[in-house]
Amino acid sequence: MADAASAQGEGTKENPWRLKTAPGSSDYTMYRDGDELVCQVGSTQLRYRGSAIDDLAEWLRSQGDWVPLGAADEQKPAADGTVEAWGRSEANPVGGWYGLRKGYRGRFGMYLPPLLERLGLVELTHDARNNRVRAL
Repeated sequence: MADAASAQGEGTKENPWRLKTAPGSSDYTMYRDGDELVCQVGSTQLRYRGSAIDDLAEWLRSQGDWVPLGAADEQKPAADGTVEAWGRSEANPVGGWYGLRKGYRGRFGMYLPPLLERLGLVELTHDARNNRVRAL
């Protein structure tokens, strides 16, 4: 019988992390593929830089308080001061988008915080709307 940790995924293609968005309304999986994070949402695949885990955790520690997620599609502007805005800002450690797949680079604020929560790096609210995250 598999233990609880492996039932929740190990972050590999064969055994991805099984996650839910902050409001709990959508299921998705993520796994590492070399230096990338692959996020599978239904038939849609998004890819993010693998460094996003440590970089986002560090940025959240530097904020010292709750930060709104602010998830938005790539084609829409991200609200200032949100995880989404930081994930595409020229001021972040990669100098721009953490998303790698053109046309699907957004939604950083939707899909990365639940992974960081699973990894024990952050606390995340789980309200119907306007969720926030902070470093532990």
